[in-house]
Amino acid sequence: MGRRHSREDPPRLVRDLKRDLLPDIGALAVVDRAARALLDAVPADVWCGVLLDPSTLLDTGGQHESGFPQEVMPRLFEIEHGEQDDVDNLRALAGRPGPVSLLSESTRGRLDDSKYYRDILRPLGLADELRVLLRDAGRTWGLLVFCREAGSPPFGADDLAAAAALSPPASTVLRRSLLLSGIDRGDVPDAPGLIMLDARLAVRSMTPTARLWLDRLQESRPAHGGCPYVVSAVAARAGNEGAGAVRAHAPDRSGGWVSLQAWSVEKAAESLVAVSIGPPEPRELTAIVLAAYGLTRREREITQQLLLGRSNKEIAAHFGLSLYTVQDHLGAIFEKAGVGNGRELIADLFFRHYLPELSRPAPPLSTDGRLLRPPAPDPA
Repeated sequence: MGRRHSREDPPRLVRDLKRDLLPDIGALAVVDRAARALLDAVPADVWCGVLLDPSTLLDTGGQHESGFPQEVMPRLFEIEHGEQDDVDNLRALAGRPGPVSLLSESTRGRLDDSKYYRDILRPLGLADELRVLLRDAGRTWGLLVFCREAGSPPFGADDLAAAAALSPPASTVLRRSLLLSGIDRGDVPDAPGLIMLDARLAVRSMTPTARLWLDRLQESRPAHGGCPYVVSAVAARAGNEGAGAVRAHAPDRSGGWVSLQAWSVEKAAESLVAVSIGPPEPRELTAIVLAAYGLTRREREITQQLLLGRSNKEIAAHFGLSLYTVQDHLGAIFEKAGVGNGRELIADLFFRHYLPELSRPAPPLSTDGRLLRPPAPDPA
């Protein structure tokens, strides 16, 4: 990778970043522009921007064109989401007050003490790594990773200051962008689609993406062309006066999940119901999986804290429980999930529910940063 050598003033970079970053450009574009803005102040040989599920800190996509080669990713994921014991592990960073971390500083100059350095950076000829958390409203939404090759100038205090200055504005815009829906186009199958139904639950209109999602539901379409029962059910509930927005989740034919949300719409003298159908948001996916494990409400709450890297003592303090009670809950959680400990639970969640999409070669992304499934091959 060719290095950039310009050194722009951090306050000016922040002003330019605030001008260029708008939440409606999509999460992927926010991460990309933030990383490229930082490159103007902090040269790097390898860099990437990662989108994170704020409820689990698991990867959900990102900008990786100038990042690590595909062959190192399985081991990188194991270290980051399975073993979780390296010095600058993402969950350790999320618990620190500052948004910036430099591996050489975290190891106090003993880089070989880091398995991440030994197994990932050193074999690629990389000498150090700068990590920048994109954290806003108490949640971590993304991560910027900058690496320099052996023989390049080391990261310095100016580099860390520039990274720290850019983190807050980029984090705020990224959080807002992730709350916006994707654009509904037929070639963006992982964006949500929209179905409009009348008071008798007859379909009035349906977007192309909605048709794609309906075909994935584990329910045969009625011969008369109506909607599957799960769509009719949420629409009927939303059509009741005072019901408000109604949410539901249904398994799809591939073993994943489909998210539905319905709400009433008044159009002239007619009452309609709108149903959004598409992929669950990252923050929804974990809740769905935990519910599928059969966890109680308290067990789901404790698991959520565990996924964010909290210790047993911190979990006990957060809920006002004794340490023994937390340990009893954790024992029940691990038994229901079929794992032996918290790290195995996080690894199982990531490798079974997040990694399948991330591991596809050069996966394209939708306008809001979600990974797209590749189109089905044409029949021979």
